[in-house]
Amino acid sequence: MFTREESKQIREQFWIFFGKRYPRKWLLYDTKVKEINLRFSFDNQKAVVSFDIETHDEVFREYYYDKFVSLKNLLKAEISEDIILEKDFLRSSGKIISRVYITKHDVNIHNKKNWPEVFDFFYENMPKFELFWYEYEDIIKA
Repeated sequence: MFTREESKQIREQFWIFFGKRYPRKWLLYDTKVKEINLRFSFDNQKAVVSFDIETHDEVFREYYYDKFVSLKNLLKAEISEDIILEKDFLRSSGKIISRVYITKHDVNIHNKKNWPEVFDFFYENMPKFELFWYEYEDIIKA
């Protein structure tokens, strides 16, 4: 087991190494739609690349989620057949968001042997999410 501080240091090391291995500016929060963010996440069980739809206004969240649902076949064709669209995704914080994502299971951020596999997973999939956003952002924003 790791202390909270050790765990924090390991997480920081992972993101530093990832940034050194793939030095580029990712889209992430710069979608120009404050309710939609492109995210990487990695914890003790899985790695995830996602579009997160976060807003306190349920109508806006449903509106943007429905836009992604309307593009589901394109998401599957251009990103992955394994993409998941989840209208009511419960974050660990207890907040409910909508999420469009792919997951790499059975990896652990504390196991440095998993890092190269996750680096590759992120690097392979994040550009697909970015390209999808750039290609269809006008439809999603409309």
